Amino acid sequence: MSEARPEANSLSQAEAYACIRLLRSANIGPVSYRQLLARYGTAEAALEALPELAARGLKKSYRVATHTKVSAEIEAARAAGARYLFHDSADYPPLLAELESAPPILTARGDAALAHRPAVAMVGARNASAAAVKLARDLASELAGQGYVVVSGLARGIDGACHVGALPATIGVIASGIDIAYPPQHAKLQEQIAREGLLLAEQPPGTEPRGSHFPSRNRIIAGIAAGTLVVEAAPKSGSLITARLAGEAGREVMAIPGSPLDARSHGCNQLIREGAILVQSAEDVIELLDGFDGKPRSHVREPEPHFAGEPEDEMPAGALADLLSTAPVAVDELIRQTGSSPGAVHMALLELEIAGRLARHAGAKVSLAG
Repeated sequence: MSEARPEANSLSQAEAYACIRLLRSANIGPVSYRQLLARYGTAEAALEALPELAARGLKKSYRVATHTKVSAEIEAARAAGARYLFHDSADYPPLLAELESAPPILTARGDAALAHRPAVAMVGARNASAAAVKLARDLASELAGQGYVVVSGLARGIDGACHVGALPATIGVIASGIDIAYPPQHAKLQEQIAREGLLLAEQPPGTEPRGSHFPSRNRIIAGIAAGTLVVEAAPKSGSLITARLAGEAGREVMAIPGSPLDARSHGCNQLIREGAILVQSAEDVIELLDGFDGKPRSHVREPEPHFAGEPEDEMPAGALADLLSTAPVAVDELIRQTGSSPGAVHMALLELEIAGRLARHAGAKVSLAG
């Protein structure tokens, strides 16, 4: 059995350093990080176990993140005026901490207390119409005036308008490191949010944004807030990904309807058909989110299943790998097919992931790494 995990507020400097080093080690993601801490109790103990776990996943050699790499990251965060928020600390965003896929560590600039206030995520098209940009800015301003914090992703168009309207009651979540401004057109806005609101990043300092970082950023935006409002969006856009992630997390999903003649409205109309709540004013949003109890009226997606703890039996990683392909499959389906306990299947998946042989996908699905 694992030993008790100490509270992050009381973490020793050595354990906090080990947490960063664990997360930066090869093939460690949010789910595997949490599973390792649940099993071994501390990051220091988990680091010691990584080579053996990788070997069980059929990887002959494994090296944890070097001290040079981690020390350089910490110095870069300090130089940027940022600090670390650990997932089990009191200043970590509380609603985000409820998600199994939540970032184990965030870097932050600004007022972390904003993440503890009632929040609504607002997202939409980068090439938004002028009318939608004004509507987003006005809605954000009204929501901020009523005590809500507005969360968005600093993208052009709707995101930027929401931040401007809500300042200083706004949280910006970026897909780069905390010291990289993206997009460049929003460099001044990003710095203003860091000074007056709250700026958050999952990626290490110095990281330039890549395509794979944006869906990860979107889950943070959706996870911080009780609900996500899509103002204007095309089908298959990042805004719809954020909305569906909110639905999977058991949060409210809202959309503003638009003309069927404008392709930028098709995504919102599609969400409403799928079960999102139609809203047209700040009062509609407040009525929906006021006193949110974790039981959303919207029904875009079902919540994800959660990790099932310690294994009750053994499931060889190689045997489980034989069942996998590059096509994603639900973990629950693997549990049914193997007849093993949930804990044993999750442990075998963890070993495969650390060995670099497993990829995790949204909706609690996994596949062999491409």
